[in-house]
Amino acid sequence: MHDTPDPAVVARRIAERREQLGLSEDALANRAAMAPRYLRLLVDAGPAFDPAGFLRIAAALGSTRAELLSGRTDAPPGQGGPGPRPRLLDLTEQECWHLVGSHGIGRVALPVEPGPVVLPVNYVVDQGCFAYRTGEHDAAAPEEGAGVSFQVDHIDEYLGRGWSVLALGPAHYVDDPHELKRLAGLPGAAPWAGGERPRWVRIHPEEIKGRRLVTG
Repeated sequence: MHDTPDPAVVARRIAERREQLGLSEDALANRAAMAPRYLRLLVDAGPAFDPAGFLRIAAALGSTRAELLSGRTDAPPGQGGPGPRPRLLDLTEQECWHLVGSHGIGRVALPVEPGPVVLPVNYVVDQGCFAYRTGEHDAAAPEEGAGVSFQVDHIDEYLGRGWSVLALGPAHYVDDPHELKRLAGLPGAAPWAGGERPRWVRIHPEEIKGRRLVTG
């Protein structure tokens, strides 16, 4: 049995989408080919009141029935709002390394002009370092020895909890053929973005720190 969507939650999604598009209630009603008064009645009553009318509202918003009922599956994290009584706790260095695991997706921040550039990369953890693959002149290719930051995090959207780990240190290219072969064989080494990415960058953290968001 499917859960019945909360009309108030669905109404909020409709209002948010309407405001994103810069539409008034009357303009949305006109797009959906219904009277403004009936639009308000339908939104307040919920999608089960008039399924066909609800579909017209979704189409007028450039959305789908599923998105308005359950939210976008590709939406950025954090739209669910904070959990009850949130608190931030500092992580130890050991906890940081435990949380980032052996591989995953992180963000590297490179010191370029006119300002820092932050890019997502898939990484491996090796010998107390973060390592990732890039192309010779790709956006994620730093200057040899440049000081960079690397961040990995996780958010539990349902519980409003999560953690974030930040590492700071110099980035160096790996040139030793044996090291390159060994890194390429580690879990998570294949570049998610595909393409030719022959260069390995190793970040040696001089500092690694993190915080955990807990609730309740």
